[in-house]
Amino acid sequence: MDAPAWVQLTDEQLLDRRISSLGLALEGTPLQPMIQQLYGELTAKGLVFHPPCHVGDEWFVPVGIPAIFVPFFLTHERLVALERAMILEVEGDTSDEFMRLMRHETAHAYAYAYQLPRKKKWQQTFGRTSADETPQFYRPRPYSRSYVVHLDDWYAQSHPDEDFAETFAVWLTPGLDWRTRYRGWKALAKLEYMDELMRSTAGKPPVHQPEYRAAHHDCLNLKLKTFYARKRKLYEDTYPDFYDRDLRELFPAGSDAAGRIKASSYLRLRRRRLMNSICKWTNEKKYRVDQLLDRLIARCDALGLGVLNDDPQQDFRVSAYLTTLVMNYLFTGKFKRTK
Repeated sequence: MDAPAWVQLTDEQLLDRRISSLGLALEGTPLQPMIQQLYGELTAKGLVFHPPCHVGDEWFVPVGIPAIFVPFFLTHERLVALERAMILEVEGDTSDEFMRLMRHETAHAYAYAYQLPRKKKWQQTFGRTSADETPQFYRPRPYSRSYVVHLDDWYAQSHPDEDFAETFAVWLTPGLDWRTRYRGWKALAKLEYMDELMRSTAGKPPVHQPEYRAAHHDCLNLKLKTFYARKRKLYEDTYPDFYDRDLRELFPAGSDAAGRIKASSYLRLRRRRLMNSICKWTNEKKYRVDQLLDRLIARCDALGLGVLNDDPQQDFRVSAYLTTLVMNYLFTGKFKRTK
């Protein structure tokens, strides 16, 4: 199959195209076999409902609609490259992550298709659902054994619907012995209920399959540059001042200190390593951490701060400081003073 003409466009030219004009579809892409793999996993469990999948602007299941929308940028390697250039990472670009996300979204589709949250035992197990969206910020307990761990950021703890979806995804994962993995956890009771619930659903068609038009939910009739302007704005938070006192303590070398280099130069040299390390341990988005480093570097320049180039503890202090800022953000939605 010939590559579409837009594949040869520069990033600047491609960003000026409407997403809906690119002729994107799931059929015939590397995503199609993975969707079929998902359907095979459901069939192996005796489940007959295979949620229809469509191209959308992000990972989601529309409220009340048992269908899965997959981000458009995963449908072609050129769009994957653009997403990475604009956001620094791509959610779902590996087969393992794609399947984990698909199993999670499938749970939401099943919840709607079979009206599962209406069941009394569902509510007793996961909590009462509501029309409230999953909060952007919540305070997870990383060591809690009351929830399964499937997606990053202890996502099961964010909302009853996500608790159900994460539990379903773990239950569905082929080759995972969840009874052994979660032995001794309170979450095991949720998995046992999930097994009971899905067995009762096996072989039965959905009770709720409303008619819908995929075009009403995909939000793709906009230019790529508009899409990324909105997405980057979502990740670019209004940062507070980073408190000169903190930075002066972190980079204390005066202008006359031997072996001194500019603090901004120090951060630029270590930028990629710091970003990768912080993102690995906090699961924060790379774009957001990158923007944080941008602002810190600019502030260090404005203050004329310096650091000793041969201080063996400096990397540790800077990593600890940045990680503290990011973890405060994850738990509260705000960067706060470290003391």
